[in-house]
Amino acid sequence: MKQQRTLTGINRTCWGMALLLPLLSSCDALLGKEVARLPINEVSTPGHEVVREASLQLQKGDEIALWSDMDLAYEGASPVRFQVQVTKDGTPFKELQLDPTEKNVTIGEVKTDINGSVKWRFSGKNAELVIPDAGSYTFKAMLVAAANPSLRVTKAELVLKQ
Repeated sequence: MKQQRTLTGINRTCWGMALLLPLLSSCDALLGKEVARLPINEVSTPGHEVVREASLQLQKGDEIALWSDMDLAYEGASPVRFQVQVTKDGTPFKELQLDPTEKNVTIGEVKTDINGSVKWRFSGKNAELVIPDAGSYTFKAMLVAAANPSLRVTKAELVLKQ
């Protein structure tokens, strides 16, 4: 009897996994496929700029979604921004200021705020960029923040998805 229950449990687990695989593969269709990640992870200050970049070959009409993957802590207010410069074949194309906390899609958000002491981690979609012409596009980004000595950035990554 015990062996039969074990086999039934294994059978259910196998069927569950088989049904789950198509759902997992459809996540790319819903959220986009990651094509580049810029692990900045540190706030830039005057004289100490932390810039990361990624280059992509893109086609006319491609849509690039800019996501932020964040883990930070602070007291009071701590506005942070990604400054993003995009060039096409070495020529300036677009400059963006992204507030990672302003997102239209959020995944895995955990935020605690106890008496103004905030711990916040999330992954969120901040903007989209439609590519007008085929070419080599370079995304350069850095993280800037208002002065707040309590700010601790554990993770600050700009993620490009297509």
